[in-house]
Amino acid sequence: MPRVEVTLAAIAPSTRRAEGAPPARRGGEEQIWRDGAFRRDAWVRAVDGEPLPDGPVIVSRKRWLAERDALAARNAPLGLLIAAGEPVDDIAGDLARFTLVALDFPKFSDGRAFSTARLLRDKHGFTGELRAVGNVLADQIPLMRRVGFDAFEVTNAPTRCALAEGRLAEVTLHYQPAGSLDAPVGTRPWLRRSA
Repeated sequence: MPRVEVTLAAIAPSTRRAEGAPPARRGGEEQIWRDGAFRRDAWVRAVDGEPLPDGPVIVSRKRWLAERDALAARNAPLGLLIAAGEPVDDIAGDLARFTLVALDFPKFSDGRAFSTARLLRDKHGFTGELRAVGNVLADQIPLMRRVGFDAFEVTNAPTRCALAEGRLAEVTLHYQPAGSLDAPVGTRPWLRRSA
């Protein structure tokens, strides 16, 4: 079988994803995995510097900080997008204003959003929807769920297929605690099993 190589230049410009841009939605396709099924997404990701659409909207942390008063006065659900590596301690007092916080995974090897999720849930007590966006892959979803994610924007075709077919492996042996999981008395505190 001949080997086929595809370069970025070979992909039509209209199908390429710009740096930092949200993934393109396929017509009518449900991309949010939550509660064991793909669901339609009512949220629109706002573009910085452009007018906000009506209805539920996700704004960047940068836009929130620049337009906090105007955004807080909106009469529609508000979500916040936090890029990998952005701090959250300075906006901890604002978290109750958000129905949803989306954490970006720009590539599979960038796990900074795992730490941010733990901070949001455990340190700052965020109880709204915590959504993983960007490069969300099947093998990471069980670990994402463990640190507090409950929704996933899935655009990766093999991951979509695995989720649709119920082929999501669970991780039952953990070497680090997460959340309020305490070690049973008399056990090694660094080795835990989930139910």
